[in-house]
Amino acid sequence: MPTVPISRFAALLLIVPALPLHACFTPQRAEILQKAHPDRDFVTLSHHMHHQQPVDFDFRGPVPCSDGQAGEFPCRGVELAGWLSLTELGADLATTGSDNWGWRDPESDRLFALMGRSDGVSFVEMTDPVNPTLIGHLPRPDGVASSVWTDLKTYRDHLFIVADTVIGQGLQVFDLRRLVDVKDRPPVIFSADAHYTEFDSAHNIAINEQTGFAYAVGGEACGGGLNMIDINDPLDPTFAGCFDEDGYTHDVQCVVYRGPDERYQGREICFASNEDSLTIVDVTDKSEPVLIKRHVYPNSAYTHQGWLTGDQRYFVLDDELDEVEFELAGTRTLIFDFERLDQASHPAEYIADGLSIDHNQYVFDGYTFQANYERGLRILRIDDPQSADLTEVAYFDTHPEDDGLRFRGAWNVFPFFANGLLLVSDFNRGLFILRVTDPDLLEALKSVFKDRYE
Repeated sequence: MPTVPISRFAALLLIVPALPLHACFTPQRAEILQKAHPDRDFVTLSHHMHHQQPVDFDFRGPVPCSDGQAGEFPCRGVELAGWLSLTELGADLATTGSDNWGWRDPESDRLFALMGRSDGVSFVEMTDPVNPTLIGHLPRPDGVASSVWTDLKTYRDHLFIVADTVIGQGLQVFDLRRLVDVKDRPPVIFSADAHYTEFDSAHNIAINEQTGFAYAVGGEACGGGLNMIDINDPLDPTFAGCFDEDGYTHDVQCVVYRGPDERYQGREICFASNEDSLTIVDVTDKSEPVLIKRHVYPNSAYTHQGWLTGDQRYFVLDDELDEVEFELAGTRTLIFDFERLDQASHPAEYIADGLSIDHNQYVFDGYTFQANYERGLRILRIDDPQSADLTEVAYFDTHPEDDGLRFRGAWNVFPFFANGLLLVSDFNRGLFILRVTDPDLLEALKSVFKDRYE
């Protein structure tokens, strides 16, 4: 095995050994990729109940963004509407926050936040964002250990949940309509409505709402690649196929393609973030998926996640480790031009004015909504995708202590409620309910479907 040079991650540990770190980039993947991973000791400890410590905030009601601050949080164009700490979400000191998603009940229009935790999922009603209410908690399946990584998505009023680095998790399915008419006094300990056990763990799950297929990725099944599951009947998931030709997939977006490449219009295409490439796959025939192209790019460290623009020509990508490995001056966002899916020049790049590790982002109506760890929520207007000409128009820093290259702060943002409310899940501080006040952003948010999944 070749010698791996010590990265700035490892140097950080030497400088601040008392500060635990962890990330989407797991120690298991580091070993396979022969990359130095600073969090190996911490992740081992985390499975022995030594997670990061929660950070409390004295929430006394909505806080407007005034003169660049919403209370202790730096902001622009976004205000604090509501908040629940990890403790209020039912967590103990050994529990951290992870991914989140949202759900709107189509019958009543009531809004719910779905908050991933290292030991399961919390359900929060946020119809009145000032007074969010913990409805209950869905634990891991019996006997399944806690894990830093919980991922979740929705389809047809059901929630689908996976977890990484555990045995026995599989795919939990929960009927979200049960949240609307809870008979018992909350918080309620719920059980899953279905449990698909054809795999143990997965790092992530993506769902193509147009076709009714889920893609569990980054697990032990299908070589870590696309584990394709038919969820058209949400309570009876069935295996549909594998794509393992390009190995491990960290995250993926799958769509019915309507972009500029006429050869693939109408077909189901997946854009997979595969650690060292953006890999495009035709999965129309689940029994025989076809690799279209592996796209690589300069200064690639860990191809993490991304999202298509509305016209499906451009893919906006975040690389989780490039800021560290290449000593970048600020957070880098990459944009591929896919006029043809099997041909693309190197992506254009945007470097932010501040430095943090980028994690998850979602794109619609000319904006990208980014969760960038220690710099929190960042909202960028895409002025010219071809040249990666982006302008930061709004932000809310959920980790006001400092910026930098640690895995703390904002994990995920959910911007799809169509009413100006955003959800941000935070490692340390729990669930933020934010309200956009920037008028142009508010207009863009109206373009989101009332129920974006159907």
